[in-house]
Amino acid sequence: MQDKDAYLARKGRITALVTAGTAVFWVLANLIGADYGWSNRTRALLDLVALAGFVFAIAMTYQIWRARQNDQR
Repeated sequence: MQDKDAYLARKGRITALVTAGTAVFWVLANLIGADYGWSNRTRALLDLVALAGFVFAIAMTYQIWRARQNDQR
């Protein structure tokens, strides 16, 4: 049981880092893109990369939630 809790805690920390890292990446990409005058196409591509990071973090959160639901049963 403690191994499972440690695993879920580690996965939660990784999810938090992915979310925070994606947010920082997205903000910096927008700031740098505006500063350097990148095309809207390039900036949209970076937005899609950030969106993929957020979707991945949501999927990881769902996995953690499902694992904890299974533990309660």
